Amino acid sequence: MRSVLRLALRLLARDYRAGELRVMAVSVVIAVAAFTTVAFFADRVKQALSQEASQLLGADLVLVSDRPIGDPFRAAAASRSLRRAETIRFPSMAMASERSLLVEVKSIGSGYPLKGRLEIRDASGAIRPGAGGPTPGTVWLDDRAMARLGIAFGGTLDLGDRSFTVAGRIESDPEANIGFLNMMPRLIVASGDLEATGLVQTGSRIKYRLMLGGSASQLESWRKEVWDSLQAGQRIEDVRDARPEIRSALERAEKFLGLASLLSIVLAAVAVALAARRYAQRHLDHCAMLRCLGASRRATVWIHAIQVAIVGLAGGLAGCALGFIAQFALSEMLAPIVTVQLPPPSALPALQGVAAGLVMLTGFAMPPLIDLGRVPALRVLRRDLGPPGGLAWLAYAAGLAAVAALVFWHTQDAKLASWVLGGLIGAAAVAAVAAFGLIRATAGLARKTGFVWRFGLANLSRRASGTVVQIVALGAGLLALILLSITRGDLLDSWRKSLPDQAPNRFLVNIQPEQVSEIERFFAEERLASPEFFPMIRGRLTEINGKAVSSANYTEDRARRLVDREFNLSWAARPQDDNRIVAGRWWRPAGGEPQFSVETGIADTLGIRAGDTLTYQIAGQRLEAPVTSLRTVAWDSFRVNFFVVSPPGTLESYPASYVTSFHLPESSGAVMDRLVKRFPNLLVIDVAAILQQVQTMMGQVVRAVEFLFLFSLAAGFLVLFAAIQTTHDERRREAAILRTLGASTRQIGRAQTAEFMVIGALSGVFAAVGATSLGFVLASRVLEVAYEVNPLVWVAGLGLGALGVALAGLLGTRGVLRTAPMEVLRRS
Repeated sequence: MRSVLRLALRLLARDYRAGELRVMAVSVVIAVAAFTTVAFFADRVKQALSQEASQLLGADLVLVSDRPIGDPFRAAAASRSLRRAETIRFPSMAMASERSLLVEVKSIGSGYPLKGRLEIRDASGAIRPGAGGPTPGTVWLDDRAMARLGIAFGGTLDLGDRSFTVAGRIESDPEANIGFLNMMPRLIVASGDLEATGLVQTGSRIKYRLMLGGSASQLESWRKEVWDSLQAGQRIEDVRDARPEIRSALERAEKFLGLASLLSIVLAAVAVALAARRYAQRHLDHCAMLRCLGASRRATVWIHAIQVAIVGLAGGLAGCALGFIAQFALSEMLAPIVTVQLPPPSALPALQGVAAGLVMLTGFAMPPLIDLGRVPALRVLRRDLGPPGGLAWLAYAAGLAAVAALVFWHTQDAKLASWVLGGLIGAAAVAAVAAFGLIRATAGLARKTGFVWRFGLANLSRRASGTVVQIVALGAGLLALILLSITRGDLLDSWRKSLPDQAPNRFLVNIQPEQVSEIERFFAEERLASPEFFPMIRGRLTEINGKAVSSANYTEDRARRLVDREFNLSWAARPQDDNRIVAGRWWRPAGGEPQFSVETGIADTLGIRAGDTLTYQIAGQRLEAPVTSLRTVAWDSFRVNFFVVSPPGTLESYPASYVTSFHLPESSGAVMDRLVKRFPNLLVIDVAAILQQVQTMMGQVVRAVEFLFLFSLAAGFLVLFAAIQTTHDERRREAAILRTLGASTRQIGRAQTAEFMVIGALSGVFAAVGATSLGFVLASRVLEVAYEVNPLVWVAGLGLGALGVALAGLLGTRGVLRTAPMEVLRRS
C-alpha cells in the first residue's frame, strides 16, 4: 500500500504540472466556493432574521413560570455568561378618581429588555428609552389605560395598597407583542415598588419571566441543563413559540433561503460529476500502461482514488476559504441593502463545504474510477478498447445517495429536499429517455440538410451516450437556475402579495354578540370598511380518542404548554381563503353532526390525525366530535384564524364573544380612542409593529435570494463549461480529420454551433418543463404560496439553452479549431 501511495503522489504531481487535474481542481474549488458562499451568507442572514424576530420577544429565550423562579435557573445562566432580565406580570384593578380598569401589571428591573426597545413618552412629549423602569413611586401606562381611566401625565392612580403618579406613556414594549389575544391595557411599575402594593400573594395569577440573551450554543446548553428541572406551570419560549405569525414567516424565509443554497449544491454536484468523468476518460491510456507494467486492478483504482481524494480535500479547503472571504465581501456590498446587522458565520457551513467537496467528488468519481481498474492492457495497442460494461451504475447510485444525504443534512428540511431531489432526478430520467428518442429522430433529418447541419446533427447520434449526458447535465443545471429564478421572482412575489400593504394591523377582542351590529355602524360612520366578525369560544382539550390529555404525555415544550391552556374555538360554514385542506374534507354547508377541522401545526404537535376524536370541556360541558379535516393556516396573513373550527350548529349553544381584524391607516389613530370610549369593554390590539417586522423580513429575504442567485448562476456557468469539456478531446480529433479532408475552419465552427444549439435547445425545453412543474409543486406543497405559470420561463429555457450553450460551446472549444491537425493526429 505504501508503494501505491508513493506512486499516486508522484503521478499527482505529474498530472498537476501537465494540467490534467486543472479542470477537476478548479471545478471543486469553484463548486465548493459557490456552495460555501451561499451557505455562509444564508447562515448569517437566517441568524440575523431570527435575531431581529427575537426583538419582538424582548430576549432570545424566556423561562415562563407561574411560581417564583428558583436560583438554579439563574445560576445556570450566570455560569454561561448569559445576559439576564426578569419581569413579573399579573392582572389587577387600577383605579383613578371614580374609574377602575383591569390592567396587566408588569414590574421590570435593570437590563430589560434584552432585545428590542422599550420607549416611553414623558410629559414634555419627548420619547426616551425606558431602561431600568420607572422611578420609585411612579408608573407608566399605555394609551389605552390612560384613555379608559381618564388620566393624564402627573395624575394619581391607586394600585393595590399604594398610590402612584403617572410619569410616562408606553410607546413601544417588546413583550406587548406576545400573546395578543390575552392582552389587556398595560401598566409598568418599578420592581422595588411591587411588594408595597400587596398584590403579590399566594394564589395570585402571576407570571414570572426570566429573560436570557446570548449565543445559540450558550442558550441551547442552558436549555439542556434546566430541561429536566422544569415543573408543571413552567415552560421555555422563543419567538417561534410565542408568535405563530412570526414562526410562520421565519419558517417560510428559511425555506426560500434553503432552496437557494440547495440548488447551488445540485449545480456543484453536476459540475464535479462531469469533471470527474472527463478525468477518467483522459486516463484510460495511462491505466492500460499501468496494467501492462503489472499493476493490479485494485492498485490501479487506488492510485487514482488517492489522487481524487487529495484533489477533493485541497479543493474543498480552498473553496471554503474562498467562500468565507467572498461572503464577507458580499455582506459589505449588501450593507446599504440588508439593514439587519449580520452576525459572524458559524463553523457549520465550512464543515459542510469540505464535506461537500469530498462527498461530491468521491461519490461521482467512483463510477469512472471503477472503470479505470477494468481497462484492458490491450488498449495500449488498440485505443478503441475501453473498460467493459458492468455494474458501474451502482456506484452512480451511491454517489447520488451521498449527495442526497448531504442535501438533507444541509437543509434540515426533509420535505423541501425530497421534492427538489425527487423532481430533479425524475426530470433527469425523463430527459434522458426523451433525448435518446430525439437523437434518433434527428439522424434521419441530418441526411436532408446541408453540410453544417448534417454534420452537427450527425454528431448527436454519433456519440449518443455522451450527448445524452450533456443534455441531462445541462438540463439539470438550467432547471436549477430557472427554478431559482422562479423562486427569486414569482414565488417571492406571491409571498409578498400574501401580506399586502392593507394587511390587518388592529384586532378587536371581547366583542359581545349584541355589539356586532353597533360596531358595524361605527365603522360605517367613520368611513372604514366593515370587518368580518368571527365567533370565539374558550374550551380545554381533555381527551384524544377517549384517552385523557395531560402535559406529562408530551416531551416537547410547546405541546405541554398547549394542553395546559384553553383553546380558542370557532365555527364557520366554509374555510377562509388563507386556509387549505390537506387531509380529509370540509363539511357540507347544510351542516350535520358535530365535527372539527384542526390546523396542521397543532395537529402535528399533539399527534392528532384526521379521523381522531377530540373531547373539549366548554363552560362546564363536555363536547366530543371527530376530526374530519386538517388544514394549513397562513398565520403571517394577520387575519383572524383558529387552531380548531367546527361547522355552524356545533358550538352556537355555548357562550361566545367575537373577534375581528382590520387595517387602520396611520392617520386615523383617533378613531380607536372614539371606539374605546363608545365600547369600553373592547380590547383593541395594535399589531402594526409585528406586521412591519414581517414585511421587513420579507424584503430582506427577497434581497438575499436575489444575491444568492448570482452565486448559483456562477455555479451554473461552471456546469456549462464542464459539460462542454467532456467532449473536448473527441471534438479536437474530429476537427483535425475534417480539416485534413478539406473542411474549412469556418465550416467546422458553424457545424459545432449547430450541434451546440440543438443540445442547448433540448436542454432548455427539458429545464423549462421541469422547472415549471417543480415550481408548482414547491409553491403548493412546501412554500405554501400561490403560483402562476410564467410564459417567460419557456422563453428563458429555450433562449438560454440554445444561445447560451452555443456561445459557451464556441468559447470553450476555441482550442479545438486552433490546434494544428498534424499535432492532434500524431498524439492519436
